[in-house]
Amino acid sequence: MSSGRELFARLGPQAQMDEIAAHAGVGIGTVYRHFPTKAALLTAMVRDRFREFAEIAQRAGDIDDPLAALESVIRESAQAVEGDAGFQLAMMGSDELEWEGIEQEKAALDAAVGRIIGRAADAGVIRPDFTFEDFGMLMCGITSTMYFKPGSADWRRHLEIVLDGICAPARERERERDRAGDGARASGPGVAARR
Repeated sequence: MSSGRELFARLGPQAQMDEIAAHAGVGIGTVYRHFPTKAALLTAMVRDRFREFAEIAQRAGDIDDPLAALESVIRESAQAVEGDAGFQLAMMGSDELEWEGIEQEKAALDAAVGRIIGRAADAGVIRPDFTFEDFGMLMCGITSTMYFKPGSADWRRHLEIVLDGICAPARERERERDRAGDGARASGPGVAARR
């Protein structure tokens, strides 16, 4: 129900069922036939988002570079919900969301993202203890920044800082190699000859 999503995106769960019906141009009875409660509508919208995330993850899984694949799924998923206050609130623990209604979609997302995370961990480009649960926590954090700082670019900075944290071990190894290379150059035969 695109009208419900549009209104929830603007107003969050404060959107009332009669407003949703009016926005959709249908009677309140029609809305209640499809969604007996506002919680059912919110759950259906979150289910659709999780399907969208799984599709994003499937596309990202085709990217050869394992780090680029992980960064792609995180960035694209965040961009998909940038203006959706209803989803942002749901991710922050809305009491109106019925999580048992989206178990299948969550499992599909888990499988797709899990493959991407596993590939990145095997390649040594992310910290080895990063999991799908961490992915979920990361996304909840980014969506809360979106919600509390609407219209600003703060969530993008938040995301880049988090991505740096995920990749810290690999990046630190690169720095160590660079430092070792500098040390080898500094103590090479040319240096000894000048002494």
